[in-house]
Amino acid sequence: MTDMIIEKARKETRTLLTEIEAKQLLKNAGINVVDTRLAASKEQSVAIAKEIGFPVVLKIASADVVHKSDAGGVKLGLKTAAQVGKAYDDIMKSIKAAFPNAKIEGVSVQGMARPGVEVIIGMSKDAQFGPVLMFGLGGVLVEILKDVSFRIVPLVKRDAREMIREIKGFPLLQGYRGSEPVDVENLENILLKVSEFIEKTPEVKELDLNPIFAYKDGAVAVDARVILENA
Repeated sequence: MTDMIIEKARKETRTLLTEIEAKQLLKNAGINVVDTRLAASKEQSVAIAKEIGFPVVLKIASADVVHKSDAGGVKLGLKTAAQVGKAYDDIMKSIKAAFPNAKIEGVSVQGMARPGVEVIIGMSKDAQFGPVLMFGLGGVLVEILKDVSFRIVPLVKRDAREMIREIKGFPLLQGYRGSEPVDVENLENILLKVSEFIEKTPEVKELDLNPIFAYKDGAVAVDARVILENA
């Protein structure tokens, strides 16, 4: 499955995978991701939303649109079929205005994940050291606080443990002022799985899982971005 997804992107001469493709790769690697499905029409988006269960999220599915939210390509917390239908139309209108030449596959439909502590796991390739993994607080906090740690791939368990504990925001993961502590060992395992995935998939140039919602009983990646090396 992994080879098929990458080969499809190669044939289409693109390096950016769609969110659905990226999540499928990560799911194949044993990483928990939000169930995300492609809808090619308004009617299909409504049908999938009913199957998944409300509330849902709609996102533009296009390899030509990187920053989906900025372009009006994301609609959150949709609670009815009517809201899903309207969101589909609004997304298509916004994207066609902002990216008239974009190849659009449709929209991705996914369930709204329950809130948790937001963390990020990313990977980029350093010219000298090769693949480097990053861990930190996720969502907008990663841009504001830049509270992150790094390790060179491949990771061992001690690396994953240290990466999580050396960020300044680690107390948030332990439980802060009455909030529940998250399953830190689960986050360690995700880091190790991402490291293994990167080792086995050298075609990947960059990767971002942001946000990952961390809970006391696990974690789930809500959004994913994967960029391939140039062929």
